Amino acid sequence: MRTAKGILAVLIAVVSMWFAGAGESRAEAAAYVIDPDHSQVIFKVKHMGISTVTGRFDLIEGSYSFDYADISKSSVETTITAASINTNKQKRDDHLKSPDFLDVAKNPAITFKSKEVKKGDGDDFIIVGDLTINGVTKQVELDAEYGGKAQDPMGNERTAFTAETKIDRKDFGITWNKTLDSGGLVVGDDVKIELEVEGIRKKG
Repeated sequence: MRTAKGILAVLIAVVSMWFAGAGESRAEAAAYVIDPDHSQVIFKVKHMGISTVTGRFDLIEGSYSFDYADISKSSVETTITAASINTNKQKRDDHLKSPDFLDVAKNPAITFKSKEVKKGDGDDFIIVGDLTINGVTKQVELDAEYGGKAQDPMGNERTAFTAETKIDRKDFGITWNKTLDSGGLVVGDDVKIELEVEGIRKKG
């Protein structure tokens, strides 16, 4: 038969374990800063309906929080410098920066801020958030996949993700086009966006 002292010890142990578990459930998601040297924002759009032009934005910054155990606690916020658009053709890039497309003088930043992160299959998840391009904000969904976690030679913890979505550029007020003799259009409306993101965990 247990003594009162023994029962008290068991109760203390149970309560301690309960509070430890409660502390874990309340733990905040780990915070990361996006590493621009190992992150990419790529876009693809049809040209004349027969080929695909691929470009990228060279300047990206932002941060995200990530909780693998409870993905709903995760979030992301990024800013892209619109003038850093790069399709490897200066004349085309200048046109894309003009009021016909991104109007970078008036709208220097492309931003994304998540509103919800939902679990998918396996390591897949869905990021729902507000995307602002050309001064217009629309809600979009990104299909994302967790790439994993690693420690770099300097001892920093890193995580990585890939994500993609497709938007209609006309939804963001980008409507410029030319009609071909065949009746087709020079620039497609659908733009596929692909992201490769790597982040360094914040210290402290």
